[in-house]
Amino acid sequence: MKNRIGIFCMLVFALLGAQAQQAASSVAKQVIEIVSGNLKLTLMVGSDNRLYQLGFGDAEKKILLPSVLPSREQEFLPPYGNGVITESAIQATHTDGNTSTELHYVGHEEQSVSADVRQTVISLRDPAYNFFVDVYVKCYQSAGLMEIWNTIRHDERGGKVVLYRYASASPLLKASSYWLTQFNGKYKREATLEEERLGEGIKILDSKLGVRANQFRIPSFILSYNHAAKENEGEVFAASLKWAGSFQLAFEVDWNKNLRVLTGINPIGSQYYLERGATFTTPAVLWTYSKKGKGETSRKFHRWAAEYAIRDAEKDRPVLLNNWEATHCDFDEKRLIGLFDGARQIGAELFLLDDGWFGNGEFSRDDDKHGLGDWQVSAKKLPKGLSYLAKQASKRKIGFGIWLEPEMVNPKSELYNLHPDWIITQQKREPILGRHQEILDLTRPEVQHYEWQVIDQTLRPNPGISYVKWDCNRYVTQPGSAYLPAQEQSHLLIDYNWALYRLMDRFAKGFPDVMAMLCAGGSGRIDYGSLQYFHSFWPSDNTDPLSRIKIQWGFGHFFPASTISAHVTRMGKRHLKLAIDVALSGAFGIDLALDKATPEERAQLAEGVRLYKENLRKLVMHGELYRLVSPYEHPLAALSYVAKDKTEAVVYLYQTMDGKVSSVHLDGLEADRTYSLREINLPEGAVSRFTSEIRTGKEWMEKGVANPLEKQFESAVLELKMID
Repeated sequence: MKNRIGIFCMLVFALLGAQAQQAASSVAKQVIEIVSGNLKLTLMVGSDNRLYQLGFGDAEKKILLPSVLPSREQEFLPPYGNGVITESAIQATHTDGNTSTELHYVGHEEQSVSADVRQTVISLRDPAYNFFVDVYVKCYQSAGLMEIWNTIRHDERGGKVVLYRYASASPLLKASSYWLTQFNGKYKREATLEEERLGEGIKILDSKLGVRANQFRIPSFILSYNHAAKENEGEVFAASLKWAGSFQLAFEVDWNKNLRVLTGINPIGSQYYLERGATFTTPAVLWTYSKKGKGETSRKFHRWAAEYAIRDAEKDRPVLLNNWEATHCDFDEKRLIGLFDGARQIGAELFLLDDGWFGNGEFSRDDDKHGLGDWQVSAKKLPKGLSYLAKQASKRKIGFGIWLEPEMVNPKSELYNLHPDWIITQQKREPILGRHQEILDLTRPEVQHYEWQVIDQTLRPNPGISYVKWDCNRYVTQPGSAYLPAQEQSHLLIDYNWALYRLMDRFAKGFPDVMAMLCAGGSGRIDYGSLQYFHSFWPSDNTDPLSRIKIQWGFGHFFPASTISAHVTRMGKRHLKLAIDVALSGAFGIDLALDKATPEERAQLAEGVRLYKENLRKLVMHGELYRLVSPYEHPLAALSYVAKDKTEAVVYLYQTMDGKVSSVHLDGLEADRTYSLREINLPEGAVSRFTSEIRTGKEWMEKGVANPLEKQFESAVLELKMID
């Protein structure tokens, strides 16, 4: 009897399973799985031809097909006006005035870009209009990153289609609760972490600044399931938009507790009138995922950046001396050459001449009110020219770099007097200045030509220049163009940034041997769209080491240390050791008046330079970052870089306030190998308070390093070496 009941139950379950499978097959025409490392995107073409998302996250998670069509809220790229009632990803008005869009699946193809990179292109079309959207998903398998963007085009008769919304991506996440980490902060307080739990409704993080639009927050974020993001545990997503212009990051939790994440160009004031046959391309957004906390997502971004996203990742970033804090715009050849001598004496590899080297007569660049736009070398300050300075630097076996701000103009300049219509401003409005300057309209072909000439005519006649600091010191407050037609004024901030990328690309290709730092009044332009043309960026004009600890901590969540310029200065009047120790954890440099430093200070700087070049640069530039103790939770900040082969590591400890963290647990070491530890960069005559020990990697990670620091401004640098 029991056997008969068992057989009956098996038959019932089999029948139900078959019915469920048949029901699922009746609603799913096709399933598309896209996998990058441990991140999987699962899409389904429904029987209604719409493209639905079934999953986004853990690649090991099995996705079951639904037995009924999903709700419209699960469309992968929800369009506006025909049934979708949540935030839309695509909104357009067609040439006949219809404000609705419907997107149906047409087909898809997979392409092998390289052994490590695969790209999937999914084609969608409005069944009632010749309106097309292609979704691109590029997968970087070794890094576990997905890069997603769209292209939009149309072949509708009767004029232009108006695009109002055009998200780069809009994946759905599913959990019981969500925590968002953003990186905000005004000038001199950049990359500040702020965490919150997302409630039902929509949360928008955006920028409307147009140019150097990252001033108050960067277009990067972290999402964690069920609790605030932790360093080494929990499900975490990290994403970063490749766009230097106005952006919008929208997080909508619906009534079913689904989280829709829409990222892309800010649609406010940016409707785009798309010509028949033309293609509109959205900037790409990068996504990665971890089941082991946000530390792993950071390392994934860093590995990807080194392989695909930054210039000359394997090339050493030079130890440079910048003259800005020493001289501002007040210098001459004799003073600069004196600084060259100081740079050579402490072992620096490059001298970077900052603002103030150009402009003549009444427009001499003696302050920030004059000369911007007039890029002729100052005959008063530098009568022998830039090549003379480069040769003098070369004689001292150091490189020579220059500061440029090609996008800007002072009203008190020859250029402005000749071409007042070249600036970005609104008609019938009094121009608003920012830092005594205006922005040149890069949508103009003649401005594009002019800005290339600024770069080309500075570098080509002076081949001794081996480094450029590209600055941008204001954002857009009056987005109007005297060049664009009246109906295309809303194109300005979009077309400007695409033109800017073309200019940056031309610079990088035209001068492949010239290294470059990206700057924008601090970190106003820190995005992977821009960084692909540069070697490093300037995180903040705030170089107080106490502030820089958190600033560099924040940026390190997405950007590798090789890109984060970290300079020793006198800002904050801190202990020189703290300033050096903080700068040693990034792309090391110095920005102070060496000719006014004491012999003891110069010796201390020289030792820091030597230590960086001989011991630390390789680790910092190419090692794996592990954040050990957060300054947001403790009076101590601790981080380390571990060599990829695990044979060595460096640990940085910074006491941000009075208080005690008794031990620091290391991470990323080989558990069964043995490591020695010693403190380095000690002031002359000082005795280390750290015990030089030999332990296994497991012991260092489980028992930790005994930490004697407890007073604000104390710091230490520790070196670990594998000894067997």
